[in-house]
Formats: sequence, structure tokens, C-alpha cells
Amino acid sequence: MVEGLGLKGPRGWAFREVSFRAGAGALVALEGPSGSGRTCLLLALTGRMRTHEGHAEVGGLPLPRRMAAARRIAALGQVPGVSELDPSLTVAEHLRERALLQRRFDGSVRALLRRPGTRAAETRARIDEALAAAGLDPAALPKGERTSVRDLERLEALRLSIALALIGRPRLLGVDDTDLKLSDADRAAAWALLRTVADSGTTVLAVCSEAPADALRITTVASDADTAGETGENGESGEPAPDEKTADITDTARAATAGPGAKTIAEDDITEEGADDALAETGRA
Repeated sequence: MVEGLGLKGPRGWAFREVSFRAGAGALVALEGPSGSGRTCLLLALTGRMRTHEGHAEVGGLPLPRRMAAARRIAALGQVPGVSELDPSLTVAEHLRERALLQRRFDGSVRALLRRPGTRAAETRARIDEALAAAGLDPAALPKGERTSVRDLERLEALRLSIALALIGRPRLLGVDDTDLKLSDADRAAAWALLRTVADSGTTVLAVCSEAPADALRITTVASDADTAGETGENGESGEPAPDEKTADITDTARAATAGPGAKTIAEDDITEEGADDALAETGRA
């Protein structure tokens, strides 16, 4: 549930008066042009950015009051500047790194006391489960799991980022730039993948330039800073922010990986805990 949610920066509102309801396992498309606040909205709903008006509830957790708890149930796929793939690493290295981080942050004491062989088998099983859910077959890649990210096709990289997020078995998955630079066939395959993830019970938030007909469409529109947000017939919202806010949105997303004390679009938008969690998303903690 999202009611009247808004986030303001020094140049105006990144988004405002966003209201909609989506149940578990819903596919929600955050649609709009680049610079219209889509990424900020995605980060706010996954507990990575602090909003300034309105409220939301994610998995029964009120935002922005329970941001840290929301981050524990919400995972990010690709989000430029926040949870990006490292082009110099291989598929296997990304998977191994994410699995180790998952064990570090979520593993119980009992799990840590298990035999190394048992832990390794459980880790491999979780990785294989995530790869299958993301529709990524390492054997079909040019060099198998030793394929570098820089050698992946756009759709393959998207599948890998989603697989990494699914290793944590989240209840909410956020993906940025879902349809960016994809052919029509690859775009259809990407949405089919996200529908499958949603059908499994994980709610999906997907930023895109054009939403599919079967998704819950939330439209963001860039406008002048002093223009009030307008809510559409289906709870879709306009965004009273200047065209120049594109740089603000990008810089804010990047600030999430800058560590504690990072400067953001507005003071305290991203908490120190949020910055640390964003570092953990990328495996650079």
C-alpha cells in the first residue's frame, strides 16, 4: 500500500502524491521517461531512500519508519550506481560473492556450525535455484560460469542480476531499467521472466519506459518544480520536479554506495544503514 508518497530535493520533487495498492506476487511497472523519478521511487519502496511525505507499507512494514526491516525483505536487481554488476568479474565470481554475503548477513549460528561440505552443498543448491528462477543457464554462456560480465548480452546480464537478488529469497524484488536497450524479443523475454518471479509469490517493482498491458502501471512524469503532482485514474502520479533533476536522481542512487555520511539529494534521505546495505548488495562491503 502506498499513499501520497513524495520525495523532495533541492531542485524540486523527485516524485509526489504516488498512491497505489499491490498485493503479494504483483508485477508493478514504474513507467515514465528518464529523469521522472522512477529510480528514486524504486529505492524508496525497497527501503533505500527516505521519503518526505505520505507513507507506504511493504510486507506489513511501514515506511519510512521501518526502512531497515524493509531492506531485509527487499532485494535489488540491477540499479545503476547502487547494485551494478562488475564487468571485470565472471558469472561464477558474482554468484560466489553474493552467496558468501548472504551467509554472512543472514546465516544463523547453527548454520555456521555445520560441516563445510554441508554448507557448500546448501550454497550450491541455493545458487542453482536462483539461476533456474532467473532463466540463466551458465552452460549456454560462451565460457560457462567463467564468462565475464562484460561478455554477456544485455538480457543475460539482466538475468544474472535477478539471480543474484533471488539468492536471498526476497519477498520484494526491485529492478531498474528493465527494458533499456532490449530488442522487442528480449523485452518480451524480460517481462516473461518477471511475471514468472511474481507468480512464485515475490512482488516485483520494475522501472521501465513502457509497461506491459498485464502489469500494474504506475506512471511518473517529469514536470516543472513548482507544478503539483497529479494523480491519474489508477493512482498513477505526475512528478513536480524540473527536467534538470535527472542528475539529482542519478547522483542520489550513486550516493547509496558511497558509505556512511554520504551526501544525498536531501539530508538523511539515505541512512548510514541504507548505504551499508547498498554496499552489501554490490558485494563491496
